[in-house]
Amino acid sequence: MTPHVQTMKTAAVIGGGPAGLMAAEVLSQYGVQVDLFDAMPSVGRKFLLAGIGGMNITHSEPFDVFLSRYGARTADIKPLLKAFPPAVLREWVHGLGVETFVGSSGRVFPRDMKAAPLLRAWLHRLREAGVRFHVRHRWLDWREDGALRFVSPQGELAVRVDAVVLALGGGSWAKLGSNGAWVPLLAQRGIEVAPLLPSNCGFDVAGGWSAHLKSRFAGQPLKTVALRFTDAAGLIHERRGELMLSDGGIEGSLVYALSAPLRDAIAAENTVTVQLDLAPDKTLDRVIAEIAHPRGVRSLSSHLQSRAGIKGMKMALLREILSSAQLNDPVALAHAIKSLPIILSAPRPLDEAISSAGGVRFEALDEHLMLRDLPGVFCAGEMLDWEAPTGGYLLTACFASGRAAGQGALEFVRAAS
Repeated sequence: MTPHVQTMKTAAVIGGGPAGLMAAEVLSQYGVQVDLFDAMPSVGRKFLLAGIGGMNITHSEPFDVFLSRYGARTADIKPLLKAFPPAVLREWVHGLGVETFVGSSGRVFPRDMKAAPLLRAWLHRLREAGVRFHVRHRWLDWREDGALRFVSPQGELAVRVDAVVLALGGGSWAKLGSNGAWVPLLAQRGIEVAPLLPSNCGFDVAGGWSAHLKSRFAGQPLKTVALRFTDAAGLIHERRGELMLSDGGIEGSLVYALSAPLRDAIAAENTVTVQLDLAPDKTLDRVIAEIAHPRGVRSLSSHLQSRAGIKGMKMALLREILSSAQLNDPVALAHAIKSLPIILSAPRPLDEAISSAGGVRFEALDEHLMLRDLPGVFCAGEMLDWEAPTGGYLLTACFASGRAAGQGALEFVRAAS
C-alpha cells in the first residue's frame, strides 16, 4: 500500500502593496508556501510614496465614526474592519517594532513619521516566514489549464498554485504600478467591475484661473476656509479646513474629503457650484458691519485686511470672481466673503488622484472575498469597489481586506486537502 504523502499547499499573491503583503503574512503563518509577484522592481512603492509626508496608518476616532467614512460601501467594509479594527492594526504595527502616536487630529502615525522602517521590518518577517518574492513579474492572465501566466525578465512563465490572492491596486499612480490593467482581464471572465474613477482628487474650475492668479498663488495653501455645496439629490455637504489653488482649479485636504460627492455631482449635472466661506469664524452680520465701516483713504485691500482679516490669496480670489460693482458694494462683498461661488467642471484625471473608486463589486465576491465565478481566486485592497477619504481610512481597509482575503484563501486550501 502506497503511503499518503502530505504536500505543502501553495498560494500566489499578485501585488505587493499593503493588502497583498497582509494576505501573504496570513497564509505563510499557517504553513502555506506563498509566492508573491509584483510587476514593479520592488514592492510597496505606493505605500512608501504615501509615507513621504508622514505615514498616516489609521485613525483613533470611535469605531462607528471611523466606519462611516466608507460611504455607500460601509456595510461591505464593516465585517472586514470589525475583524481587524484600527486598534488591532496599531498593535500589529507595534509588533513590527515600530512605535506609533496619535496626532492632534486623531490620526495615527509611526513615531518617526516614516514608512520605510515599517516596510523593511515587515518584509524581513515575511521572508523569515518563507514568502518568496518575484519582482518584475507582470501578471498576464490564466492559461486554459488554470495556470497563471506571467511575463518576467526571463520571459513568460506559468505558475500553478492552490489559491490566488489578487491585490492589484486601483487605477491611480500608474507609475507606481496601480494602472488598472487587471480590469479587462477580469471583465472578460464575466466578473462585474465598477468603472475606476478618481477619488481624493483635485478639481478643475470652469474656465480656469487667470494668468495673474496662477502665477502668484498656484501651489499655495488657502487656510481657514469652509466649503459648502448641494448635490443633485438636494443633500448639503459642508466641511472646514485647508485647500490649495492648482494651475486650473482647487485641491488639498478639504477638497479630497469631499471629492466623492463632488465627483458624483459633476457626473449628474456636468458642473457643480461650491460656496467658499473665506471667514468661517465670523457671522455674515459681523462681516457686513466690518466692511461697512468707513475706510477713508485706505485701499479696499487694506480695509478688508484690517476689518475682516481678508488678505493675500483670499483677496485675490475675490478680485478674480467678483465684478467691480460687487467689490464696491459692502453688502454684496460681505455675502461673497461668506459664500464665494466657484464653478467646478471636472475632477482631475484618474492617474493624478491619490486613490480610486470603483473596482470589483462586492456582489461578485463571497463573504471570504473569493470571486464567486472563479473558485480559489480572492481579491483585496484598492481593487475592490470602495473608497474613503485620506486620514488612515484607505490604508486600514487595505490591511483589513488583505487579511480577510488571506484567511479566505487559507480556508480554501485547507478544505481542498
